[in-house]
Amino acid sequence: MLYHLFKYLQEYDIPGAGLFNFITFRAGFALILSLFIAIVFGRRIIDRLQLMQVGEIVRNLGLEGQMEKKGTPTMGGIIIIISILVPCLLLGKLDNVYMLLMIVATIWTGALGFADDYIKVAHHNKDGLKGKFKIVGQVGLGLIVGLTMYLSPAIVMNENVSTVNTQTNETVVNYKSESIKSTQTTIPFVKNNNFDYASLTKWMGEHAQTGGWIVFILVTIFVITAVSNGANLTDGIDGLATGTSAIIGTALAVMCYLGGSVIYSSYLNIMYIPDSAELVVYASAFIGATIGFLWYNSYPAQVFMGDTGSLCLGGIIAVFAILIRKELLIPILCAIFFVEDLSVMIQVAYFKWTKRKYGEGKRVFKMTPLHHHFQTPAGKVDALWQHPMKAIPESKITMRFFLVAIFLAVITFVTLKIR
Repeated sequence: MLYHLFKYLQEYDIPGAGLFNFITFRAGFALILSLFIAIVFGRRIIDRLQLMQVGEIVRNLGLEGQMEKKGTPTMGGIIIIISILVPCLLLGKLDNVYMLLMIVATIWTGALGFADDYIKVAHHNKDGLKGKFKIVGQVGLGLIVGLTMYLSPAIVMNENVSTVNTQTNETVVNYKSESIKSTQTTIPFVKNNNFDYASLTKWMGEHAQTGGWIVFILVTIFVITAVSNGANLTDGIDGLATGTSAIIGTALAVMCYLGGSVIYSSYLNIMYIPDSAELVVYASAFIGATIGFLWYNSYPAQVFMGDTGSLCLGGIIAVFAILIRKELLIPILCAIFFVEDLSVMIQVAYFKWTKRKYGEGKRVFKMTPLHHHFQTPAGKVDALWQHPMKAIPESKITMRFFLVAIFLAVITFVTLKIR
């Protein structure tokens, strides 16, 4: 809103109105504003949740300090959602399709998580919203994002073409003047760094491009579902999902800025996506919101985000990566989420297999998701993997996961240059 207001005022030569034309100014403003909302108004929301007795339902898993968390206000993801939406609505270009899609994704996944938390709290149902309804909601968002990217004339890219100067032996990157609809995306560790989904459907002949979009939409649905559920599983100890998401969000913000600038895109020889740089404003609000929420969510947590926050964070990260065509970098950047997902899948599959074969279920990990494995001392549970022997304090697990997340973010950036 402010962007459009100051753009209007600029016509009357109002001093300072032109600042809102700069993405860096609006991004910095969005970060500060979201941080302020999360810290200042977040305290009031937490107090309100306490008065409403919206407390966390804690299952006794025998972990140290776990039952002390009982009654801690949950559904704090509302703080994150508000802290993201307000700066974006005030400072973002509301006629930009990328910004609109991110706002829709935030509200959609936030509402899905809120419904899950509401059922848990209001009806004292620890299972919350049935899994099939969560999947339907995530698939629905994937369809909205994928079809919009396919149908919207505003979502295009400029294909990069690299040539070698025979005299200086330097690679020069140029961009085709015509913006095109394309199913290309960024792929790591490959010389040209681009991958076209349509190459998988060449057998469809003249319909190969349409087939490529179908594959792209299916990938979009899978990525949103996997990352959203991965973030949900990661939200098991104080500050873990929040801090990890802030690190991932920072990496995506930088990649978005690079891909939205023709200068930096040329230097890195990556695809240039016109108008996508507007998402830097959204990413800045996202970073500010998660850091502000971490103020209250760090150990010992004064509030939990609940599924309202965790499903929303994962959905936001997935949609953002898809919009800037970096979804194939997610297995590296969001490896923590995927490892948490895989640990649960491996545990369940191995338990069922051993129960069917030996009549008694056995475990690979002491406990899942994986972060709980490190909280459990050796010998307490009969599992194949008993390391570490002693339980690691919750705060130390969180910090080590943060360090891994930073390392993964660095590796993700390195892939843009190593081919």
